[in-house]
Parts: sequence; C-alpha cells; structure tokens
Amino acid sequence: MSAAKQQPAPDAGLAEVFAALGDPTRLRLVTLLCAGGLLSISQLTSATEISRQGVTKHLQVLLEAGLVHDVKFGRERRWQLAPERIDAARRGLDAIGRQWEAALGRLKDFVERDGAGSAS
Repeated sequence: MSAAKQQPAPDAGLAEVFAALGDPTRLRLVTLLCAGGLLSISQLTSATEISRQGVTKHLQVLLEAGLVHDVKFGRERRWQLAPERIDAARRGLDAIGRQWEAALGRLKDFVERDGAGSAS
C-alpha cells in the first residue's frame, strides 16, 4: 500500500475554510475578529473600504465556513471568531507538512541509496 493511501482523508470542510480565507477582505475581517470580543457590522465596516452590505456578504461566507458566529443583542448582531475551524485548518496544514517531510525523507533515502550504488 502506498504512503498516500495510508494517510487519513482530510476534513472535507477544510476546502471551504481555505476558500473563505483566500479572499483578502474576508482575511482582514478574520484578523479583526482575532483580537477578541464581539464586533458589530459598523465596527467591521469602519475597518474596511466596502459597504455594510459588502461586509455582511463576506461575513455570511465566513459563517458558512464555520469561521465566525453571530450573537444577537436586541436588533443588532455582533460577530465573533469561531477558533475551532482555524484550529482544524492548522491541524490539516500540519498533517500536510508531515506528509511532505516524509516524502522528502523517502526521496533523500532513495537518492542516497542510488548515489551509493552508482559510486561503486
């Protein structure tokens, strides 16, 4: 069985997380929310150059990816980072990094064996 088939399948939802974070505006919103606390649309809009409606659409994408959640305070919604999905993405990237290191180790072993055999 090949090494690729031995690895567990990545969380299918991670593609949605990376797609959501791939947009500069959404990444900026996540960065703002990383500071902690609950932020209103007005607070988030003042930190960007787009409209409230634009920020709301970006927040909806982040919500669908599980990166943020909202809390209602009367008529207002405030937004907060959901760090669990960021942690899952980090673990996914760590797993890819370990796979890459293992592949490089196998390549190094192969090259060293092949190089030693051709030197004689």
